[in-house]
Amino acid sequence: MFFGRKQKNPISERRWRNFKANRRGWWSLWIFLFLFVVSLGAEFLANDKPLLVSFLGDFYFPVVAAYPETTFGGDFPTEADYRDPYVQELIEAEGWMLWPPVPFSYDTYIQNLEQPAPSPPTADNWLGTDDQGRDMVARLIYGFRISIDIFGQRFIEVWQGLPILYLLIILSSLVQPNFWWLLGIMLLFSWMALVDVVRAEFLRGRNLEYVRAARTLGAGDATIMFKHVLPNAMIATITFLPFILNGSITTLTSLDFLGFGLPPGSPSLGELLAQGKANLQAPWIGISTFIVLALLLSLLIFIGEAVRDAFDPRQDPGKGGGR
Repeated sequence: MFFGRKQKNPISERRWRNFKANRRGWWSLWIFLFLFVVSLGAEFLANDKPLLVSFLGDFYFPVVAAYPETTFGGDFPTEADYRDPYVQELIEAEGWMLWPPVPFSYDTYIQNLEQPAPSPPTADNWLGTDDQGRDMVARLIYGFRISIDIFGQRFIEVWQGLPILYLLIILSSLVQPNFWWLLGIMLLFSWMALVDVVRAEFLRGRNLEYVRAARTLGAGDATIMFKHVLPNAMIATITFLPFILNGSITTLTSLDFLGFGLPPGSPSLGELLAQGKANLQAPWIGISTFIVLALLLSLLIFIGEAVRDAFDPRQDPGKGGGR
């Protein structure tokens, strides 16, 4: 007899063998995973910025950082346009550039095409261009990643639409719940409520005027993301967070009230509310528990408002507090 050895599941093994037996589906899985991983590094495969620049003995990485034209001996303090012949001459005079396999980004408008757009495939544009003169290979690489992003978003929406309380009741009837078990289940479902808010704020923020101004002044993607977009996106996110916490507390309280939460005898507000319902002749049980629960939820809301004001760059310090 061997202890601690994980028992194999014959049903799972049989299903896995059947899946691998379908060679078309098996290889499709590997090809899809390969394309997915490749699309994550789209900026390193198709970009109108070099991967590496060597200039006067120093190395620069334009794909991950923004450098002004003056770094390479130019006249303007804005970000260098590496497709500009003038900038290319400056760099090649004192160094060299390593370009990605496709030297175009998804929004690069190609000048001096041999034929009017949409132009046919050439040595420079392997699959030709679209009707606006943009490289098809670059747009396909970035388009594949966006499609994966949309698929992930739809999955999150389906996952978010699941009835959490009913699922918790079903799971609680199958396993003896405890605090950490319930906390893990709540974390598994609660994080999705913030996804839509964060995504919407980032999509909105990247098109605002101050982001365009920062990009014009030569700020890199990382600087724009963490210094400009993220602080403003955190305002709506943190404002919404107390409501998510309130929803989680209400769900756990409901489970305890219905008898599907923590083990019997655990000091929880839901269990006290159940006692108040069962002992109407002792109104102090239900009333005091309700007051404490309402106070807890209200305090979380007030804390969230204060945190929102702390992160809001438009907040006037002289007019804060005391609402």
